Amino acid sequence: MTDISPVVVQDLTRRFGDFTAVDELTFGVQPGEIFGFLGPNGAGKTTTIKMLTGLLAPTEGSGRVAGFDVMTERPQIKRNIGYMSQKFSLYSDLTVDENIELFAGLYGVMGERLAERRAWILSMSELEDAGDRLTQELPLGWKQRLALGCAMVHEPPILFLDEPTSGVDPVARRRFWDLISELSHGGTTVFVSTHYMEEAEYCHRLALLNRGRLIALDSPSALRDKIVEPILEVKTDDAPRAVEALMGTPGILDAAMFGRTLHVTVEDADTGADLVRNSLRSAQRTVERIVTIKPSLEDVFVSLVRAEGGAVVG
Repeated sequence: MTDISPVVVQDLTRRFGDFTAVDELTFGVQPGEIFGFLGPNGAGKTTTIKMLTGLLAPTEGSGRVAGFDVMTERPQIKRNIGYMSQKFSLYSDLTVDENIELFAGLYGVMGERLAERRAWILSMSELEDAGDRLTQELPLGWKQRLALGCAMVHEPPILFLDEPTSGVDPVARRRFWDLISELSHGGTTVFVSTHYMEEAEYCHRLALLNRGRLIALDSPSALRDKIVEPILEVKTDDAPRAVEALMGTPGILDAAMFGRTLHVTVEDADTGADLVRNSLRSAQRTVERIVTIKPSLEDVFVSLVRAEGGAVVG
């Protein structure tokens, strides 16, 4: 298995009637890599994951997952991967132990191996003393880690995660990514979709999707280096109204809120700060600070989506 690329696709396409949800995707994932799949809602992330996990047949193109063909060997793919959806796929009316035993049975994990995997799951999810608790009684962060353990009960070489931290608090989210990093260091390939840009920093490489098409693929640092337009961080007395005042101003490419500040993309580094300051003063907004900053991954994504004509709305 070490000589097999965990995931490789060529011109992968999925249509629903006249609508093209995934449009000629081509990429490969390396063994032990944390591969991030990013994009706005409707970009095609979940549809792609369904094709790669054997849940949905492609319309066109080709691909192999764990060495098996996504068109003709979908049952084999399902047996050789782990999959965790954003709803965690647990049975709330079963206990922790019963959920583990159920998923283990689906993958033929029995006897001594089941005992070993159960011990690992309970330790990893910090549920050593909670085996007899109903899953519905668990805090969300514990449910998340239990779902991860159940997805890994058969020790698959590839783990697919579809927005796994949606609705989880920041502390639980950080703990979850620590676990993902540990799995990666142990040799597991992790394919994860997310819309949290800060989570993308944990990935070795990122694929950015928009309107079903791949618009960028590289490491987080290399993607940030692709941004050539200057970005200014602006602190003002009223961020929402400041965005309204700046949008549409010649020389200003984009303005978006980042917490209590704005990130403003301008055409020219030398004149950008004065342009922003004068525009906001004309709108009777107070400017407290303007500094040039390095682009965040969200800045990168916004810039690339803008270059592609914007994201799908609705």
